[in-house]
Amino acid sequence: MDITFRTRKLERTFNSETKLYAEYGQETGRVIIRRMAFLQASPSLAEVPHTPPLRRHQLTGLRAGKFAVDLIHPKRLVFEPNHDPVPRKEDGGIDLGRVTIIRILSVEDYH
Repeated sequence: MDITFRTRKLERTFNSETKLYAEYGQETGRVIIRRMAFLQASPSLAEVPHTPPLRRHQLTGLRAGKFAVDLIHPKRLVFEPNHDPVPRKEDGGIDLGRVTIIRILSVEDYH
């Protein structure tokens, strides 16, 4: 899957181990590196497991249309499909099998 970033600062942070560790700590930084490698190796969002440890899940409410994967509790890696328009199924839901580009939005605890 192709990955883009919401901001240049976020992209620079994610592309540097040193900056990742400085921003999120060494343990969370290592998990981010593993999650990013898995996301990049996945042909589509449908291939990202919804079971732990990644636990891909679609968000609701104000974050509707966005997704997250688990990092170290309570942190999540939040992203969205980066397609225009977002691929949809007949029922209106997002077609995960056709989502091949995502935009990383944040690392956060939204609980």
